[in-house]
Amino acid sequence: MTPHALPLPKLTLKQLAVFVSIYQTGSTSAASEALHLSQSAVSSALGTLETRLQMPLFERVGRRLLPHHNAHAIYVQAQTLLEQAVSLEQYHEHQTEQIRIGASTTIGNYALPPLIAELYGALPEAHIDVTIANTQEVVHEVEQLTVDMALVEGTPRPSDTNAIVQRAWRTDTLMVFAKAGSKWLAECDYDDTAQCYQLSPNQLARLPLLVREVGSGTRQVIDEQLLQHLPEARVMMAVQQSEAIKHMVSADIGIGCLSQHVIQPELDAGSLVQVKVTGIDLARTWWLVWHKARHKSAIWQAFMTMLNTDKT
Repeated sequence: MTPHALPLPKLTLKQLAVFVSIYQTGSTSAASEALHLSQSAVSSALGTLETRLQMPLFERVGRRLLPHHNAHAIYVQAQTLLEQAVSLEQYHEHQTEQIRIGASTTIGNYALPPLIAELYGALPEAHIDVTIANTQEVVHEVEQLTVDMALVEGTPRPSDTNAIVQRAWRTDTLMVFAKAGSKWLAECDYDDTAQCYQLSPNQLARLPLLVREVGSGTRQVIDEQLLQHLPEARVMMAVQQSEAIKHMVSADIGIGCLSQHVIQPELDAGSLVQVKVTGIDLARTWWLVWHKARHKSAIWQAFMTMLNTDKT
């Protein structure tokens, strides 16, 4: 007697993806934008899923969709299935020597290039793609599985902490700095031994500051470890590029605060000078971030080993 074949599942990955997106965003319009589908297609997929599950997944309150008490358990299972589907789809791709690395701006411009050179030295046939953006944007790329791993300057704050692994990688120091002989520091004390200016927080608060934009790892540290001590600070400009801040400070437009990696050549040449602020520590941690569902290919593991043994 031939055993009866199991019926094919009625659910589709599209329906599950729509449901997960609505659960995360709270509306069909936001989900349609995130998934690049029409709003009618999103509404239809949700309706079909609810019909097939024979249970409501959301309560309609005005234009908002509030999760029904049944929805969380379905959400957890749907996420697992989608992550497994992504992993399966990408399995063959990751058998090749290909890796996508995300990096926040300072790391991508100054710390990552020698690491990539080392990786090419170990694996000459490697295919390496690099995405450089601010910390918030790069962590989002990790969550969307569009990069294999990322190195970021700010504390990662993913929307789903259960799906993301984050590990401390290096320590770095932000530095307040100015043009040598800056007009803004004409009345400030200069320490010849340490070759830097010594300012109190109140003195710094009276000077025009040039800082990175909100969302960058550098700005996160500035907000949490510097500006909170300077409630009356003159933040005159938020700039998206570290190099632009460095050039503006070199033109004596104001005082800057960036990673020491960015300004070390100018410090060595004497065109820029450090400004130490009494009682303020601007040390920070750089983070290594990846998604739990990401397939860990041979090149992924090789680069991870390289990062774990990096002592810079």
